[in-house]
Amino acid sequence: MASWSAAKTFNISSVNTAVINRRASWATGIGGLSVAGTAMWRSSSSKRSLPFLCSSLSTDARIKEAVHTDKAPAALGPYSQAIKANNLLFVSGVLGLVPETGKFASDDVEVQTEQILKNMGEILTSGGASYASVVKTTILLADLKDFKKVNDIYAKYFPSPAPARATYQVAALPMDAKIEIECIAAL
Repeated sequence: MASWSAAKTFNISSVNTAVINRRASWATGIGGLSVAGTAMWRSSSSKRSLPFLCSSLSTDARIKEAVHTDKAPAALGPYSQAIKANNLLFVSGVLGLVPETGKFASDDVEVQTEQILKNMGEILTSGGASYASVVKTTILLADLKDFKKVNDIYAKYFPSPAPARATYQVAALPMDAKIEIECIAAL
């Protein structure tokens, strides 16, 4: 039985040109690179299109833009409050901190949830979005028993249809928070 090694490499020059010249489309991804080609597109001289190579990783800073507002708590580490990319706004996890003090509004999960959603609203507005444009949220809870309390507050902020959502209980949150929420909005 032959064993596969993770060390095997792919050499683009070793691609069989007969495969490229077939009429069917093909694509493959190897180590962060995508190779794709098609022979369905034909010119008047009957030449088939050549495959193209594109990198799925980009270091071009123009494809993403950091969003920042002083009306929401500053990031606690080396990350942005939100990032705009490809007509989407990715809002980092938000805590129930009061922006002016950097402290929790309360130790109560309901008060923290309310403050989180106010903070998130400021970040969304700064990024050109709103609660109505949010398509996905993730809620992290220190105690899943707080699920109903959080839902009651959450429902006041997100109009129908509500965003897709995942909720998890986690072992711990930054600064011993009771809750953290992140979201993705369409622009």
